[in-house]
Amino acid sequence: MTKIVIVGAGYAGMAAAAHLDKAGTPFTIVNNHDYHYLTTLLHEAAGGRGPGSNYQVPIKEVLRQDSSELVVDQITGIDRNKKVVVGQSGEYAYDYLIYGLGWVSEYFGIKGLKENSLSITNLDSAVGIREHIENEFKAYVKDGDKRHLRIALGGAGLTGIELMGELLEYLPQLCKSLDIPFSEVDVQCIEAMPTILPMVAPHLRPYVAETLTKKGGKLRTNTKIMEVTPGVVHLDGGETVEAGTIVWTGGVRANPLLTEAGFTVDRRGRGKVNSFLQSADDDHIFIVGDSAWAEDENGKPFPPTAQMAEQMGALAAHNLLAQLNRQPMKSFKPRNWGTLCSLGSEVGVGDAFGVPIKGVTAALAKEGSKAKYLWELGGMRLAGNRTKQMMRI
Repeated sequence: MTKIVIVGAGYAGMAAAAHLDKAGTPFTIVNNHDYHYLTTLLHEAAGGRGPGSNYQVPIKEVLRQDSSELVVDQITGIDRNKKVVVGQSGEYAYDYLIYGLGWVSEYFGIKGLKENSLSITNLDSAVGIREHIENEFKAYVKDGDKRHLRIALGGAGLTGIELMGELLEYLPQLCKSLDIPFSEVDVQCIEAMPTILPMVAPHLRPYVAETLTKKGGKLRTNTKIMEVTPGVVHLDGGETVEAGTIVWTGGVRANPLLTEAGFTVDRRGRGKVNSFLQSADDDHIFIVGDSAWAEDENGKPFPPTAQMAEQMGALAAHNLLAQLNRQPMKSFKPRNWGTLCSLGSEVGVGDAFGVPIKGVTAALAKEGSKAKYLWELGGMRLAGNRTKQMMRI
């Protein structure tokens, strides 16, 4: 029997697994947890909107076939000569591999940034950020040091802005519970570029800035982080920001395993693939999601977004089955549904099918996208079971 292995249960890996499961094709998916978490919603867990459990889906709740096997293990390498994936607890032989281990934080060589900041890399780290902030505020109650109430967010892309929006909604509640004046809280988002949210239409950015500023946030563009030491962000020009909480959201790169295994990669460590999402180095390996260096017909790389990852995973599984059945494979031609950015639970910005939206309309669209994803992943059963805990309308 052909051995099919999927590594990683992110958006791409789960889409591939769901496709093979529905086809009744046996496979093994290896992931470091027995659940799939929604990466695009981790800012909600970090910002206090809901408990971490709201943003996870047990993998076995998606996979219905007895032939669909889940193994919980931490992948540490790939041996292409032996055709095995290496984990901390064992090795997993494959005839075909779908690789979707995703990303790690990119620190751009900024001295001390990795060692002295927090980052939203998974569900545990998101929950850890919320707990860290809560502990800092409790420390302020004991010693009155205002540094505990200062939060420095590095990067004004999607994650940084969405996290800021969540915090500015949650922190007044936290302050009230601890009898801290919210006026003492300082939440800064520090961005080296002259603008925020490059993926959002330019005319919507002033609305974002106004919304966050009215809630008490500070957006600092054209401000470069030069170094981070314990509790201190050092800026270009010599200014320092002393903060009890420092969170980096400024960039990602592919998991380094592809580079370590000798795959052809780009400057962000993503493995080069052809139009069918097969590795340029091995046509028995499909690389999907944020790990894939995939380009459109004009040679422009596809952006590392959840919707791209989901479509890649489904197509990789389709093309793998096509290979097994000696049928033609399909090229990756994704559909762009748009980009949505929440600014808390009640307002947002973005575009839907190319139409710019903002305010409550964007917030409702963001909430609706949660139900849409659950439906695509597991149909009415999963959407019915999980939508209520994730949505806030």
